[in-house]
Formats: sequence, C-alpha cells, structure tokens
Amino acid sequence: MKAFLAMLCFSVIVVFSGCAGVQAPRTDEILRQPLGSGGLSTGMTRIQVIGKYGEPDMKNTVSSPEWNSPREEWFYRARYSMLPVNAGYLSDDLYLYFDGDNLTNISKRPIGVIPEHEDAAK
Repeated sequence: MKAFLAMLCFSVIVVFSGCAGVQAPRTDEILRQPLGSGGLSTGMTRIQVIGKYGEPDMKNTVSSPEWNSPREEWFYRARYSMLPVNAGYLSDDLYLYFDGDNLTNISKRPIGVIPEHEDAAK
C-alpha cells in the first residue's frame, strides 16, 4: 500500500511539474502584441513562418508586374470566420509571398497570378 501511495504521489508530481513551464502572457506582452496583431513580418524565413503558422494550405509559384521574377505564394485558409479579431489567420485568409527564403509580402488578397503554361496557350 505504501508503495502504491508513493508511486501515486510521484506520478502527480511529475504531471504537475510538466505544467510549470506554461505561463500566461504578462500584461506588457499583451499590450506590445495584442490578440490579432499578427506575429509575421517581412524578412522572416520560411522556417520561422512554419514555426508560427504551420504548413500552408496551398503553395503556388506566381508572378506580378511589380516583381522582377516569380515568387512563391503560400495560402492559409481562414479557420473561423466569425471571430471578432484575427489571431494569426483564424478569421481572414492570408497570402504570403517569398522571394528566395525570405517573406516579402503579407496580404489578405492574392497579389500575384499563376502564369499560364505555354503548352496550354497553343
């Protein structure tokens, strides 16, 4: 019986010590970056974006008259359209554009167009 109680106490301690690293955001953190203010910025790498938002719903190579060369477009579909704030991409679709490994544009609407294949034009 003592062994069972000791094991139970040990298990409870292990479970609750795992939660010790989880902390609610402080007031000054909330004021610096309120819910819905994003968290993405141009210049971020693909790895940093995936770390914040995960893999995109869709990837395309697109072009635009504004750019010298095609860019990769990542699309994140809105998950919950009824939220009053946009926490990440929860209530608004999000289009991200990469030139090389760096994020260059963040938009709620598509900027580039998918180039037509030459074979399809013939």
